[in-house]
Amino acid sequence: MELVLPSQYRATPLLYRPRQARATLLYQLLETYYDDVKALWEERFEKRYGFWRGFVDLVVARYLDCGTQEAGFARLRCDDCHAERLLTLSCKQRGICPSCDAKRAAAFAAFLKDELLEDVGHSLWTFTIPKMLRPYFMHHRELLGDLARLAYATIKELMTEAVGDEQARPGVVAVPQTFGSILNPHPHIHCLASRGVWNDPGHWTPIAYLDTHAAEKLFAHKVLHLLQAKGLLSEERIELLASFRNSGFSVDASPTVWPSDTEGIERLSRYLLRCPVSLSRIHWTPGARTLFYEGKASHDEPFGKHPVGETLDIFEFIARVLTQIPQPRKHGVHYFGFYSSQTRALQKDEGPKLRPSSSGNNGQETDDPKPSSQQRAALRKRWANLIRRVYKTDPLICQCGGRLRIISFITEPKVIARILEHLDKRNIHSRAPPTKKLHAHSDSS
Repeated sequence: MELVLPSQYRATPLLYRPRQARATLLYQLLETYYDDVKALWEERFEKRYGFWRGFVDLVVARYLDCGTQEAGFARLRCDDCHAERLLTLSCKQRGICPSCDAKRAAAFAAFLKDELLEDVGHSLWTFTIPKMLRPYFMHHRELLGDLARLAYATIKELMTEAVGDEQARPGVVAVPQTFGSILNPHPHIHCLASRGVWNDPGHWTPIAYLDTHAAEKLFAHKVLHLLQAKGLLSEERIELLASFRNSGFSVDASPTVWPSDTEGIERLSRYLLRCPVSLSRIHWTPGARTLFYEGKASHDEPFGKHPVGETLDIFEFIARVLTQIPQPRKHGVHYFGFYSSQTRALQKDEGPKLRPSSSGNNGQETDDPKPSSQQRAALRKRWANLIRRVYKTDPLICQCGGRLRIISFITEPKVIARILEHLDKRNIHSRAPPTKKLHAHSDSS
């Protein structure tokens, strides 16, 4: 017998509320002061953050159009109540738009979890470099790819030595990042690496422990050699770095996710592609010349009495934000070893990979058809699926409980203006009757 609850006791659907882009402090800061920062760049910021990069103009312009109806929208209609909604379009810019970066991180996490990573343990390796060397990688950003390659080479050498097989390879996904906790220039590498290696026949060998102190020394040697080979670092500067008690290099591999921990994998994957700017950490009163930007440690402990962060001039804050924008059409994710594109292509030719059976089906195979790689990729990129992953709500649920359906995309400026003008007039006509009529009605009654 099925229990049917009365309508007043049924749970109402959790409705998706579109973000108000213009209400965010980051939007207001860039809209008001971006041109001033650009005019002051050569005089005030060039020495510290490098030459002005022309593509930033287009990135900021698209960000300022993100989530605004004047830049275009999609029309949604409910199949049940026939109500219509307008859904604004996204800018899809990297490193500046928290909303678009959150969606991109969700799609990336789904790809790693569904398509790439094997069902084995993984660790998050973090490779950092001394402050003295950071300007080289901020001013020559093409070296960030080399830095990711050196991080992989460090992991591979330690793992192959541990198993005694030079042909064995770990699977590594490396992402360079250029920002610190308070948006300070801080180039470093995050690597999501398997806790073991695969040999040529594809057999897996787990590795329980690696010495991160040895990894730190090996990574430092590789980085110094790279900069010397590029003609950026002299022998005298290398000797100076070697004379310091603390080299400034560090390697950490403590965050770990174990096999079948899909939530942990997705959490770490999103961390790799997180947006440099956190809207909730900006504290600014419009019109003020300074703001307070919370550090990550302060944000993680919201009940702390003394927030950790830095008070910044608003121009300095905007300059730091602009510095973190990556160059367009440059790869921000690098795949190495068993997770490289070459290995994936070979696996595709040889057939599907053998994955450890999950505990959900007790090792038994099911007859349910599985979507192809192309179908899964299309599903990951769907706007509604990304919203569900990021905000845990269904954006295609109407207030009546029915399903919303996209009927058209409006991007022509003339059409956009006509529709918005029509909606403004309709809102005016739908207002309450004049006050006089209300008083007359009350007197007659």
